Amino acid sequence: MIHYFLVSGSLDSCLFVWPFKPQVRAYRFVGHKDAVYSVCFSPSGHLIVSGSKDKTVRLWIPSVKGESTVFKAHTAAVRCVDFSNDGQSLLSSSEDKTIKIWTVHRQKFQYSLNQHSNWIRCAKFSPDGRLIVSCSDDKTIKIWDRNTNECMHTFYEPHGFLNNVNFHPSGTCIGGGCSDSSVKIWDIRTKKLIQHYANHVASVNDASFHPNGNYLLTASNDATLKIFDLLEGHLIYTLHGHQGPVISTAFSKQGDYFASGGQDQQVLVWKTNFDIKSPSVDSTSNKYANSTDYITTTRISLEDLEQTKSQITSLQEKSQPETSDERQARKIDVFNGKSTMSMFNDDDHVEITNIGSVYKDGISRSKSTSLSLINSNAISKKTNRNTHSTYDIEMNNQQTYSFQLANTIDHIVQQLDVLTKTVSILETRLTMTESKIQEINKIEQKSK
Repeated sequence: MIHYFLVSGSLDSCLFVWPFKPQVRAYRFVGHKDAVYSVCFSPSGHLIVSGSKDKTVRLWIPSVKGESTVFKAHTAAVRCVDFSNDGQSLLSSSEDKTIKIWTVHRQKFQYSLNQHSNWIRCAKFSPDGRLIVSCSDDKTIKIWDRNTNECMHTFYEPHGFLNNVNFHPSGTCIGGGCSDSSVKIWDIRTKKLIQHYANHVASVNDASFHPNGNYLLTASNDATLKIFDLLEGHLIYTLHGHQGPVISTAFSKQGDYFASGGQDQQVLVWKTNFDIKSPSVDSTSNKYANSTDYITTTRISLEDLEQTKSQITSLQEKSQPETSDERQARKIDVFNGKSTMSMFNDDDHVEITNIGSVYKDGISRSKSTSLSLINSNAISKKTNRNTHSTYDIEMNNQQTYSFQLANTIDHIVQQLDVLTKTVSILETRLTMTESKIQEINKIEQKSK
């Protein structure tokens, strides 16, 4: 049996850990002196890290006692914290325009990254731990190499700044929600924008990749969550449940649950039904390794974006609601601003002191709530913090055959284009190899 837990942070400076098990109450952790902007579980689940407006980072042991170790990390509010996948390193990003890397075991400072010129809203480790991505109010997104501690590349946002940024599970792409209401995904290998969505009508506060990499969940000030199919390149669901701006999102590690935090002081837990037939990230790992461009080859090209924009808009307006399922939600103190969420599960235990591996999707921003969700087959029905909500899920199922055909043709064209480029590169390398062989032969002849 799998059991889930949710950790949340709030403007009241407290953290709550919510077990999704009947008759088990939540744990309240006190220590920060000001608003908690970000929380995250370690990969093992034995630690929780939190970043606060009080300029400190705390490491918590998720037990009844709620013991923590505190260290002053920055000279301004800490906006985001994140663990590396090996659990050995920790990063914190701040309004002081820096990203700092720490060792988890001794909380020892290692180095800082400081090329941003404004507040850093979010920073995350790549799945393999080699890279760090960050986004800032200076309208840039930077990719950092942990081996050299240097910025490898900078993406520029001309119209707005990213509120958050995350690595795709494959590690080849990054994506995030923007203040101009758009959602964007970049390929860090080609250093190009490969997907752009303009379905929200207000600032997008959070964007989380599904663990299998096929879907993207977004939260916006327009009071909706949206789910995008990244393989097909279009919106598939619009979710209504919050009564105001939605601040934060997170998937469980298996992807069977996700959570959302809103300005309406509620954290809603949703059952994922759209990924039943989707392969897991493990089963698609070979596809990531062998594919030249996992997302780009199945996405409408940027050149055709304007041509299909009107069609996409029309399909969204015609979207019809699907069946409404009664969901359970936990009411938690939530920031009147942005919030962050992450999820993890415990496969073998029900005690909060034995938490399983964590899927980290948490980020922090000013006036935000940090949340972390865990899986459980039984959600507690006896806590007075629970509320029952009905969510109307709107599915864009008015796809026309012509539009599907256009996607298919574009997919083929994209693959042919990639193949052409690959052949061209091979020809260039072959020519270089032949030239080197000729030079070696000449040198050998002269030496004789």
